[in-house]
Amino acid sequence: MRRREFVTLLGAAAAWPLAARAQQSARPVIGLLSFGSPDTIAQRVQAFRLGLKENGYVEGQNFAIEARWMGEHYDQMPAAAADLVSRQVTVIVTGGTPAGLAAKAATKTIPIVFVTGGDPIQLGLVASMNRPTENVTGVVSPLNDLVTKQLDLLHVMLPNAATIGLLLNPRNPQAQGQLQDVPPALQALGMKLAAVSASTASEIDAAFADMARQRVDALLLGADGFYTTRRDQIVGLAARFMIPTLYNQPEYVEAGGLVSYGTSNVDAWHQTGIYVAHILKGEKVADLPVMQTTKFEFVLNLKTAKALGIKISDNVLSLADQVIE
Repeated sequence: MRRREFVTLLGAAAAWPLAARAQQSARPVIGLLSFGSPDTIAQRVQAFRLGLKENGYVEGQNFAIEARWMGEHYDQMPAAAADLVSRQVTVIVTGGTPAGLAAKAATKTIPIVFVTGGDPIQLGLVASMNRPTENVTGVVSPLNDLVTKQLDLLHVMLPNAATIGLLLNPRNPQAQGQLQDVPPALQALGMKLAAVSASTASEIDAAFADMARQRVDALLLGADGFYTTRRDQIVGLAARFMIPTLYNQPEYVEAGGLVSYGTSNVDAWHQTGIYVAHILKGEKVADLPVMQTTKFEFVLNLKTAKALGIKISDNVLSLADQVIE
């Protein structure tokens, strides 16, 4: 083979992977950083994909997802966020406050769209709700603001309850805000607080045993991604110790929990998909104000209520969005 022909073939061979990489880089890549796994928040991820699809984006056709599912390992969030940044993803979507904070610390340029239940200003995610000044915006499910309504619901269902347990994850930045919101609402209802904490599976076991010793009449579960990954354990312990528990997500009730009341995480993730589509189309983060979900869900499990010896009034039943029998 002549030298000129060899050089030509070599150049053509090298051009193929370059062309392939150029074609691949033209397709936007969404970095997804979240607690849990695709199974634990499957409905939310499905809603996220639907928001994208409604705006012309179908995974595998005109965008790809590079996911980092962290389970319950909050301490690994910063490294995972840095990895997504190093891969130069087009936009980063974060599920939960720790993931949002990790992504913000990792990049000042790549657009970030968060989903959180805390106050994003207090948490340091954004400086303004109406007009983000950096590369961060998102969707808020304001769980802390629902405490009064949640406790009112517990009071209606359990009018004789005197002591309410509150289970929080101290490793979650939202925990302090939740702890501050509960006592005033309890005082207004004439009830006492028994706060406990847990950030591991074994600590959850210990927390329920502790609440049983304190003879709590009911439990309010704090909003936390780690708890979502342990929902079967938590629901099982609530049944074992006969502690009526109010959750913030319907997945717990579907798993056998008593009752949930809160904003719709599915709706929040759907809105997140829409926001990401806007960014992929060229809109700037500064033009996308932080949104708050306005859809609320009240789900009740009558089978669990019967097992706990709780009589649910017709009035409460009429208010429920979903009743599991």
